[in-house]
Amino acid sequence: MAKPFPLDTDVVVEAVRMWQVIGVDIGGTGIKGLVTDEEGAVLAEAVRDTEARLGRDSILNQLHSLVEELLLGHPAVKAVGIASAGLINADSGEVVYATDNLPGWQGVQLTQWVEDAFGRPAAADNDANAALLGEAWLGAGRGRTNLFMLTLGTGVGGANMADGLLLRWDSLNRGDWGHSLLVPDGRPCNCGKRGCVEQYVSGRALLQLAREETGREYTHGREVMEAAEQGDTAAWAVLERYTAYLAHVTADIGAAVDPELIIIGGGVIQSRAVWWPLLVAKAGEKLAGRIVPAKLGNRAGCFGAARLALEKLHRVEIGRGGDTCRDKEEREHG
Repeated sequence: MAKPFPLDTDVVVEAVRMWQVIGVDIGGTGIKGLVTDEEGAVLAEAVRDTEARLGRDSILNQLHSLVEELLLGHPAVKAVGIASAGLINADSGEVVYATDNLPGWQGVQLTQWVEDAFGRPAAADNDANAALLGEAWLGAGRGRTNLFMLTLGTGVGGANMADGLLLRWDSLNRGDWGHSLLVPDGRPCNCGKRGCVEQYVSGRALLQLAREETGREYTHGREVMEAAEQGDTAAWAVLERYTAYLAHVTADIGAAVDPELIIIGGGVIQSRAVWWPLLVAKAGEKLAGRIVPAKLGNRAGCFGAARLALEKLHRVEIGRGGDTCRDKEEREHG
């Protein structure tokens, strides 16, 4: 009988010591979650519809169901990170402000709710901030210290990293690129202003533009992309206009922030093969070289949330007496 392969005990011990965390991204239409280890290896994934139209309790029920599913398969998870649309106080975990994309969401104590529900340390931040953390950790921004992230989903989020530090704002008057002015006296926005970036370059805005320009009842942005790819001139004209708006936004970011890279993510990025060349052409040679798609795709926010959980777990372990779990295990295993 053949002998079994010898076990590399060092590898086995390291696998046992590896922390596992959950990262969740709450958007206007969907909730995505994954389990990762400290190196970002994905161990499990789950998705739910947000069901935002039903309000806060429904969103929390969907979140609970998703995290519960992931914990069932991976009970060793030690912490949970949450990325959410809206202005999030990263210190307290409170949703300070949210638009009607997530009705009733404002005022939710996210981290406290997760810790009470699952008995594990939790952390929360804005979804764009989390997406940038994910891309800086494992994606297109890896090895860079000055980055800007633009997320195009139900809404539009923006995040900025300078000298390796994520810039967090405590007010809607600063740092919220989705609600900065793009078109004076333009489309009314659910934040109460008019002409906001969100009303022109979000996934929802693309769908609205396509309906208005073509007279067709598209139900999803990917239908517009597919029509354009098949040579539909009306759908192609919609993408021309959409990418013109987006090029204008990236030009403003380049002028105001001057990052090494402008990373574009969110749901719209999944169909970038169709519209990305239009954006590059409109952005101009100098800026186009600094505009890149999110390497982690639509999961960047999940990875960033997982990173938030790892950072929270590290702070918790240090606070317990200066040793992390790994320190203790290394002593136990010599």
